[in-house]
Amino acid sequence: MPKVYGTGVFEFRHPRAAEYPLPADAAPAPAAAAPDKAPASACGASITLLDIQRDRLTRVAAEHWGTPAAAAAFDAGLVREIYATELRVEGRGRKTVPLHRVMILEVSQYLENYLWPHFDPAAASFEHVMSIILMVNEKFRENVAAWTCFHDHKDAFKGFLWRVLKLKEEEKTLNMAEKTNYLLFMINAFQSLEDELVRETILQLVSLKLWHTLSFGRLQMELCLNPELIKKWTKIKRREAKELKKADQPTIHSEMLENKFLRNLIEEFLEILDSKVILSSQDGGEESVLNESLGGQVDDSCVLYCERFMEFLIDMLSQLPTRRFLRPLVADVAVVAKCHLSARYTHEKGRLFAQLVDLLQFYEGFEINDHSGTQLNDDDVLQAHYSRFQAFQLLAFKQVPKLRDFSLSSIGSLHKRADLTKKLLVLSDVELQDLVCNKLKLISEKDPCSGRRDFLIEVLVAFFEKRQSQKDAVNALPLYPNEQIMWDESLVPSINYSGEGCLALPKLNLQFLTLHDYLLRNFNLFRLESTYEIREDIQEAVPHLHAYINNEGETAFRGWSRMAVPIKEFKITEVKQPNIGEVKPSAVTAEVTFSISSYRPQIKSEWDALKEHDVLFLLSIRPSFEPLSPEEAAKSTVPERLGLQYVRGCEVIEIRDEEGTLMNDFTGRIKREEWKPPKGEIRTVRIALDTAQYQIDITEAADKGAENVYGTFNILMRRKPKENNFKAILESIRDLMNETCVVPEWLHNIFLGYGNPSAAQWINMPDLLEVIDFKDTFIDANHVQQSFPDYQVTFVNSDGTENLHPGPPFKIRLPKKMRETSHALPGNVSSNMTSKHNDNMADGGSTKEKLVVETYVPADPGPYPQDKPKQNSVRFTPTQIGAIISGIQPGLTMVVGPPGTGKTDTAVQILNVLYHNCPSQRTLIITHSNQALNDLFEKIMQRDVPARYLLRLGQGEQELATDLDFSRQGRVNAMLVRRLELLGEVSKLARSLRLPEDVGYTCETAAYFWLLHVYARWEQFLAACAQNQDKPSFVKDRFPFSEFFSDTPQPIFTGESFEKDMHAAKGCFKHLSTIFQELEECRAFELLKSTVERANYLMTKQAKIVAMTCTHAALKRRDFLQLGFKFDNLLMEESAQILEIETFIPMLLQRQEDGYARLKRCILIGDHHQLPPVVKNMAFQKYSHMDQSLFTRFVRLGVPYIELNAQGRARPSIAKLYNWRYRELGDLPYVREQAIFHKANAGFSFEYQLVDVPDYRGRGESAPSPWFYQNEGEAEYIVSVYIYMRLIGYPANKISILTTYNGQKLLIRDVINRRCKPWNIEPPNKVTTVDKFQGQQNDFILLSLVRTRFVGHLRDVRRLIVAMSRARLGLYVFCRRSLFEQCYELQPTFQLLLQRPDKLGLNLEECTPFTERPLGETGHIHYITGIEDIDHLVNFRLEHLRQMQYMQYYAPQANVPPSAVSENNTGAIPPENGSAGSVLNEANERMAVEENGDTSGTVISNKMEEDSIEAKDDMMQAGNKMGEGNGGGNVATEDKKGEDHDTDDKMEEEHVVSKEKMEEQNAELKDKMETETSDSKDKLETENAGLKDKMEEV
Repeated sequence: MPKVYGTGVFEFRHPRAAEYPLPADAAPAPAAAAPDKAPASACGASITLLDIQRDRLTRVAAEHWGTPAAAAAFDAGLVREIYATELRVEGRGRKTVPLHRVMILEVSQYLENYLWPHFDPAAASFEHVMSIILMVNEKFRENVAAWTCFHDHKDAFKGFLWRVLKLKEEEKTLNMAEKTNYLLFMINAFQSLEDELVRETILQLVSLKLWHTLSFGRLQMELCLNPELIKKWTKIKRREAKELKKADQPTIHSEMLENKFLRNLIEEFLEILDSKVILSSQDGGEESVLNESLGGQVDDSCVLYCERFMEFLIDMLSQLPTRRFLRPLVADVAVVAKCHLSARYTHEKGRLFAQLVDLLQFYEGFEINDHSGTQLNDDDVLQAHYSRFQAFQLLAFKQVPKLRDFSLSSIGSLHKRADLTKKLLVLSDVELQDLVCNKLKLISEKDPCSGRRDFLIEVLVAFFEKRQSQKDAVNALPLYPNEQIMWDESLVPSINYSGEGCLALPKLNLQFLTLHDYLLRNFNLFRLESTYEIREDIQEAVPHLHAYINNEGETAFRGWSRMAVPIKEFKITEVKQPNIGEVKPSAVTAEVTFSISSYRPQIKSEWDALKEHDVLFLLSIRPSFEPLSPEEAAKSTVPERLGLQYVRGCEVIEIRDEEGTLMNDFTGRIKREEWKPPKGEIRTVRIALDTAQYQIDITEAADKGAENVYGTFNILMRRKPKENNFKAILESIRDLMNETCVVPEWLHNIFLGYGNPSAAQWINMPDLLEVIDFKDTFIDANHVQQSFPDYQVTFVNSDGTENLHPGPPFKIRLPKKMRETSHALPGNVSSNMTSKHNDNMADGGSTKEKLVVETYVPADPGPYPQDKPKQNSVRFTPTQIGAIISGIQPGLTMVVGPPGTGKTDTAVQILNVLYHNCPSQRTLIITHSNQALNDLFEKIMQRDVPARYLLRLGQGEQELATDLDFSRQGRVNAMLVRRLELLGEVSKLARSLRLPEDVGYTCETAAYFWLLHVYARWEQFLAACAQNQDKPSFVKDRFPFSEFFSDTPQPIFTGESFEKDMHAAKGCFKHLSTIFQELEECRAFELLKSTVERANYLMTKQAKIVAMTCTHAALKRRDFLQLGFKFDNLLMEESAQILEIETFIPMLLQRQEDGYARLKRCILIGDHHQLPPVVKNMAFQKYSHMDQSLFTRFVRLGVPYIELNAQGRARPSIAKLYNWRYRELGDLPYVREQAIFHKANAGFSFEYQLVDVPDYRGRGESAPSPWFYQNEGEAEYIVSVYIYMRLIGYPANKISILTTYNGQKLLIRDVINRRCKPWNIEPPNKVTTVDKFQGQQNDFILLSLVRTRFVGHLRDVRRLIVAMSRARLGLYVFCRRSLFEQCYELQPTFQLLLQRPDKLGLNLEECTPFTERPLGETGHIHYITGIEDIDHLVNFRLEHLRQMQYMQYYAPQANVPPSAVSENNTGAIPPENGSAGSVLNEANERMAVEENGDTSGTVISNKMEEDSIEAKDDMMQAGNKMGEGNGGGNVATEDKKGEDHDTDDKMEEEHVVSKEKMEEQNAELKDKMETETSDSKDKLETENAGLKDKMEEV
């Protein structure tokens, strides 16, 4: 059976189709209707699907590789012809490929079906190789799987790569576009080092052999600096000498392909740079060769090539495996110096190139030991600089007499660039060349530029100047963006980034040089991403102000904006002196006054809600005197169109009202009872300006005479609070860079991407827990045996004897075999290998290792019901048990949780078992969203973890579905209340012992009471019992606290058995000891009087499990460090949805202890097959990979993970739509056995279906604005189906409408308002996008895919998986079939969908939400032919409803007294505009009953409606409790067999009984209603019959 590969280590570079079987007779679909992807450039926006179908390439594809038979006949001439006519680009533009031609070929599977199957490394033509290169590049640009098809023929792939390397040696000359494409391929290859197939060949290019191409002087220098490499180098030379002897032919090592490839590539780049852009003047007096370039005639293709080459070198130097031996070559050729001297570096069109050169210079001099990977601190770098400079001075003193003054000067007076350059002016050209090339050996004499003075000085100065430390550079950087950065397209590109060019941005790939490098890249990207969002907010707010120049020549505003207000007065109030060692002021404060008089109350309240630490922006608006003409506006920049001069950020210190009264104070200066509403309309905000930016501004004003920025501000802008937390996160990252960052030693190398990926797995960690008390993890002994199928389970008692009737709880001593192998799979282990291993284990049953499970009787918790521990009811699967075992052991645990597999339950049980096995340790819980955190927290509260040890931090605490308050203040109050309750119990105990009650006055007196009276009596009692064990009633007679426990629900002692009574007595004492233990914990709250102190003590000492979101952790990191917050374990839910840096910061919320990290466990739970973190700017996604989570990176690195393999959310048939993406995802018994999953969806013939939606009113998709896609036909269709479902009786809260674009979401909401509101039909549970609905679920999902021209971003398989996995019972997908059925990546899902008809199949005979029809039966299918057809059906039923409402209003008046009429019809006003009025649900039920041949009274109908809906809702809720919480982000497992069946059977019986009873009542009223309704009924039946006939004819 043929397979499409994609699982394993290779599937994690990009989302792609995983391994799935194809039917043997299934031929690939013809490409005649091949859809295309959505191009990000403008060129693709005009192409329609019809254009593609008519295109010549589409016809060629269908003829030559559309079918297996056609693809078998290969024509090399066709490949050459396609390349020459369609793919090759000539000219000087920046386009390297004809984008839409490449897209058509790629989507028609040109690579998979034609180019690669017929590739022969020896015989393939140049065009064949280049065509493959272009197809691979296009896949990378589209962010889909690039190397998947190559894995079937690994040897051929190696030949292909060698053929690519030899391409430059062939006689065929590459033009500039081909060179750029070639270079882009190499960039992509070196970015795919996790793929073993690519890595084996590509890393040979950067091995130590590369040093054969170094100049002799540079080679000697490198070997002297790294003596440990001398042996390796000698060994390589000897081995090569032997090989040459055998070959009997002289070969120059530096001429071998793998050795010289990169050197040749660099020299080719320098040749292009030199011939086009490098100044050839010797002393700066001659003209540049690039006269025409400087005059404006620029070869854009050369510029793009140069930019791409800079990107290539930056990528190579920013990864240790490629940097180690390449950096000396880059220095030997002096790439950076030559780029600095090129004309392109200073040209107006060379801004991006210059930024890339600076980034390359940064990475060339990065503070790291290239060979050991050790990070160099500031002292190491400074010491190396001094040593290097002293050696230079000593050399100059001995051998260069002219530099005698230089050699005797202090280093501090020379190491600046200007000073050093000045000292070198005394040397002649020849002396300078001799110094640089012969004495210092920085470059070779053979270098083409070695005769240029400016080049030699640049090389010398760059080598010896003192570089600014990275730490100083970051600290000098303003945290707030200014107007220059905001509109720099090379740093903050627009949203329409197409992936065709490069950017001056760092990349987040697999590996990082050091922790500092990791933080720096994330700092820059996070800063620029927030800059982009701020820029968008400014562009949204400023145009609403309608700025103009008034008669006085000043800026005024005609309009108003919700988020921006004109400033009345701005003044700087204080500039503090700089701190020691700094230049910038330590603080700059200012006051801003503005008026809110023109705003509505709601907006006023938003401005009045400003508080300390909120971030605001000061804008300087100065519009032009006259409006810009259309031509001027088209050429102008955004700031010019807005009239925007300056942007500066600031932070609120305090806000005061018109009377100067402090507002929104949270520091305690104003007591809560003294708070008063703000007065007047004038507000004054005291703000803190960015000191680094202030220093830059005043320096420019003083040195260059620039304008005083701070005298021009006239607008104050705010942002939404949830989106405005960037400053605190940037400060946290900067703080981490300024600290000695200590990641746990066991995690450090893996975190950076080096070493053994499984080194942090628990089986490789020290200090394992050998015996684990699983508490309530296992339901029964059977559950234990099922959880360890590879072991022979033996149950023993605590004394070692065999237990024939074991029961929970259980303790397990982990056997040696389990400690050597675990359930975790590394990324490169296929599921087939695992299954074979399991089969072998099953065959060799006699070799099963023995697993000893100890059963024990837990101590009696106490005689009261509240003493009984809460029990787990989830029957965990063997895989979940493996995850629990891994989670409670030290080290890194990664759990991949597909939709519905019980990630949250597994996480909660890990916390539960961890708390009981390591009670002294503290655990931190981190999630991405408040909803997920609340779901997790609510389940923890249902386990045996005392509430006093739980704490929930952040803003989402109030959404917890519990009566208890788990915020800091709430927990403090609860502890104080509990203290009073416990002291009351102490007083009661004292009374029972005939002692004074004042012992219950404080916790301290209670502690003395415990020692002197309670514990003393207990010890005496135990001593007496030891001597009277033969007396059955002794315990009952002599127990010292009998009177205290006289109010227990059941008698404590029987007096019949000493052992039983002693067990109960120990339980009573346990109850007492718990009381006094809790009092001891309350003692701190008694001593600490301040609420803040109590809250801080609770967080840092009392709480054992602390939960917060990743954003809260980043915002409050400084506070946590200041308070001394500590934790031992970190559990992170939704970790595949969290940005890298937001995952890293929570690991470092505590200070290290003696240089070591305290963190013992890191548990990451997520699903990298679903959507990644949200990054709004496409450039940061595509180019910088900023949306890569730490979880996904670890999976790509091959870190072992455990994948949960049984889902309990959806019908098994619906789960098949997405379970192909996972290794072996099956179903829990619950979904296979529960009745609700075996019944069909009422009114629908199928439980899932793809519905083909044709053009509506002559068109499909539309885009009123870029990326704002809408499809009116799908919107109308979906809303009609929704109304149809509501008319049948489906509850609105069980239906969600999803779409893939925001534009369609808003359109559907508009259609719902237009069509549902007049009939008072309640809107669905949610109308939202697939991305926003991740982590949630509903019973029925209506999904709109919107696009009709290109597949768009649904081609990302992760988005498809989320869309398909949201439904439990019904999924209906509305889309353009001809577009989506051809998409290669989506085929596994769409092949299943298209096995059913693409016309919506309805069962019109079912008119209630309940049906006994089994799932497999379709019933009498009525196919909906189109949008008009479903509209006609819905409108008919709505009209039916309207007429039934008239009958409901008028009919009762003929048979009941007037008073009854008025009571029964209160508010039932007959509609006049075709509306069904406010009683839709009642009339709906009446219609349903009448269509079934019965009529009944309104009251009975209402009652039936309520009871039936209630019964069904109960069933749904039971299912949700067993599955996922409705709308929740995580899934509960579903293994409760007996209880669930009993519950659901009982509900079904109650529903049937209530229905039969109501039908009897209906029959009694039937005769009364028949007379009044017969005429209208006949009329309606006639219309109904006519409609059905018409539909059947259609």
